[in-house]
Parts: sequence; C-alpha cells; structure tokens
Amino acid sequence: MKQKVSVLVAGSWGTALASVLADNGKDVLLWSRNEEQVLEINDKHTNSRFLKDVSLSPSIIATNSLQDAVQDADAIIMVVPSSGMREVASRMRPFLKKDALIIHATKGFETGTLKRMTEVLADELPEMDASRFVVLSGPSHAEEVICQMPTTVVVAAQDIQAAEAAQDLLITSYFRVYTNPDVTGVEVGGALKNIIGLGAGLTDGLDFGDNAKAALVTRGLAEITRLGTAMGANPLTFAGLAGIGDLIATCTSKHSRNWRAGNMLAKGMLLDDVLKEMGMVVEGVKTTKAAYDLARRFDVMMPITNELHNVLFESKSPQLAARDLMGRVRTHEMEELPLTH
Repeated sequence: MKQKVSVLVAGSWGTALASVLADNGKDVLLWSRNEEQVLEINDKHTNSRFLKDVSLSPSIIATNSLQDAVQDADAIIMVVPSSGMREVASRMRPFLKKDALIIHATKGFETGTLKRMTEVLADELPEMDASRFVVLSGPSHAEEVICQMPTTVVVAAQDIQAAEAAQDLLITSYFRVYTNPDVTGVEVGGALKNIIGLGAGLTDGLDFGDNAKAALVTRGLAEITRLGTAMGANPLTFAGLAGIGDLIATCTSKHSRNWRAGNMLAKGMLLDDVLKEMGMVVEGVKTTKAAYDLARRFDVMMPITNELHNVLFESKSPQLAARDLMGRVRTHEMEELPLTH
C-alpha cells in the first residue's frame, strides 16, 4: 500500500520538499491556507509566488483542508514558520495517526518561550512519541533543490529508526540525506545561522569586503557553538551540514532571505519596509531576538548577535555596530570554543 505523505505549508521550501518526494515516487498532499494558491498548483502545476518559472509534478496535489492533509498520513513534513508551529500542530492533533512520522524543517525558535520546534511539537502532540520527532536542516536553497541541483542535508531524531525512516523517505540521486542523533544541535545550528546570514548581508551591503565576511562567518560559528553546547548540543554538529554547511550557503548566496534582508538594511531601509518588500518570512529577525534572550539565560557571550539585535531593534546604525565589534577588548581565539563534549 502506497504511503500517504503530506507537506505543510506551500512556501518555497515546502514546495521544494514536495517535489523531492514526488521525484521519489510519492503521491504528495501539499497544504496551503490560500485557496488561489491551491487552485494554481492543482490546475497549472506551478507555485509562481514562491518559485517562478518552475513546473511541479502532477503527483503533487494541493489542499486547503488541514484535515484532508493530515488524516491517515504516514508521514508529515512541517515547513511552518516558527511563529505558526504551535497553532498548526494544535490544529492537526485530532487527525493524526499516532504512529505517523513527523518531520519539521523550520529554522527558528518560538518567540517568548524560546523553545525549539521539537519542544513545541512535544507540547502540542502529547500522544506522540517525542523521541521520533525528526528535524531536517542543512544548506538547501529551495530554488536549487527544485531544479534538482546536488544538495546534502541532515535529519536528526533521538530515535535512530525515525531518522532513518526520514532518510529513506527523502533521499534521491540529487538530494542526499545524512542522519545525526543530536536533535538540539541540528535545530540550534539551523536557527542561529540565520542571524549570521543577516550580518553577511549587512557586510556586503556596506561593501566591507571578503575579509570582513570571512571573519563574521568564523566568529559567528563560534557564537553558535558556544550557545549550542550550553543548551546541550554536541559541538561536532556545528562542524557539519547543520552548522558550517548551512552558514556557507546562507552567507554567500542571494537566494538567502536573511542575506537579502541584511543587504536592504545596509542600504538604509527600515526593518518594517524590508519585511514588507520581502513578502516572505525572514526567520533571522525573530531568531536574533530569541538568541539575544537565550544568551542571557545561559550566560553566553554573543557579541555579533548583540550588535545585530541593536541594529534590528534599537535603531543602531550598522556602521556603528561594526565599529563596536572591532573595538572590543582583545582576547584569545580558541579559549571561547568548546573543544570537548
């Protein structure tokens, strides 16, 4: 009997993952709240708002009924913005099979609670075995995945069988999937890299050059590792796809929403205008606020995050933020990095 696989929601990354599943021979239900988008996907096999000039497989069927999408599904991939994860999880709870495989591909924290997405899912889906919740992360621009360009990602779960089930579901000739038991590290790395992506867009927008960006990425990785290990992650995870891999993609590509948002800010645009022009969720903005609060909760130094927080929420100029970062008291490079776990 063929597996029923559903993807929530039909943004760029959700649509790209639906396409991967379709290429893997799956019939896919793709959920969207937007009736016009549902009609376009079903009638024209396109999703022009998020992925222009791309044809989708006819085996991807869109629906605006969450019940239809979730009920009897063997696997559900949640690509819901972090701000909406709790609400969608709560709404789908009555329709879920208790043995369904739940995979999320959302890179962010919940504002206020500062919880990771698997923690939010555990709150809202208490009947489910939380050790089987899977997180998918890694360097994976939807615009490249949808065109079948070679991509590698990582899936993490406490239950290795759940991670391997997700791996089997998604792996193709162009979409290679690795497993990792470090759920915390994969979630933290995927979320925090968006902050550094914003910073990379700022440095490029200010024409600071390659040296500055290399420094930002390297010291940004140190901050990610510092906070991640304080939260219980394995530091080696940040040397992998969910860490340095995702950082490279986010900080060097104009496909990155966070890079584009930072670049616009550097050109003098106000944050509200940037978000309005983007027309899509820029997770790095809310993640900067969450990381700023998490750094204080865990007593971790995160100077780049602090300065980006000041730029985003305290009206500090990017130029002054960069000057203050460069003028910090002298220190050693390696003393701040956790060398053992």
